[in-house]
Amino acid sequence: MELYTTNAYIRDTFGEKLYKLSLNAGTTCPNRDGTAGTGGCIFCSASGSGDFSEDASLGIDEQIEAAKKKISDKCRCKRYIAYFQSFTNTYGDIQLLKSKFIAAACRDDIAAVSIASRPDCFGDDVIDMIDEISRIKPVWIELGLQTTKESTAELINRGYELGVYDDTMSKLKKLDVHIIVHMIIGLPGETVDDMVDTVRYIVKSGADGIKLQLLHILKGTVLEQMYLNGDIVPLSFEDYADILCACLKEIPEGMVVHRFTGDGPKSILTAPLWSADKKNVLNRLNKIIAELQP
Repeated sequence: MELYTTNAYIRDTFGEKLYKLSLNAGTTCPNRDGTAGTGGCIFCSASGSGDFSEDASLGIDEQIEAAKKKISDKCRCKRYIAYFQSFTNTYGDIQLLKSKFIAAACRDDIAAVSIASRPDCFGDDVIDMIDEISRIKPVWIELGLQTTKESTAELINRGYELGVYDDTMSKLKKLDVHIIVHMIIGLPGETVDDMVDTVRYIVKSGADGIKLQLLHILKGTVLEQMYLNGDIVPLSFEDYADILCACLKEIPEGMVVHRFTGDGPKSILTAPLWSADKKNVLNRLNKIIAELQP
């Protein structure tokens, strides 16, 4: 089992090291404003998973410069990936969103634009917008699927059925974009087989890349209340590593593994606390994964 990592894919595709700049398009989510639901997914923080993003009140150029300044000590990149991360970035005024994405795409220091969203926010106008942007710079589309188990999807208040994901993947596969699908390891009530089944589904759907994310329990979320009530037990490092390896074995050669863990902001992380030491976690996981490779 040899992983095709993000760094390797970027090197092969762009010929240089790139760093993601986490930007904020100022969007919300249909699962918060009542269109698809209210309250959002039970694991989602108040920032819509954009806890490390720039201030949405700033213009895109200002956000990019601010983000570059933050990482200047640890990154000597000449170009970057503009990552629109917070909430649902294909939901809202399409013309306004397009203006922000194009503002990033037209910069010489931006090599690609990555847009995070939900499968239920890809109408024809959005598809046309993405097609237009992809003619300026390469586009990555990140879809939050999380699970293929419908009972879990209902429990986490995902707000759309699996068929919606299938329809959106069909549309996106017709475009010249790199599709990354997110899934969460450790959702309440899921077995190892359930999680492996989600990986298999993502692979079969034609995704170009996958993000495997540890379930973080964050302060102020419904999930935190479930944890405090004793309704959910977070994974230990050992259990997470075992499940992760089972999932990775299902990923075919050439599919990009964009992430195999993740870190919640320490200021709002309730559990599992072992995940707060990101460097140590990555080192231990890399060692375990390396032992599985031929």
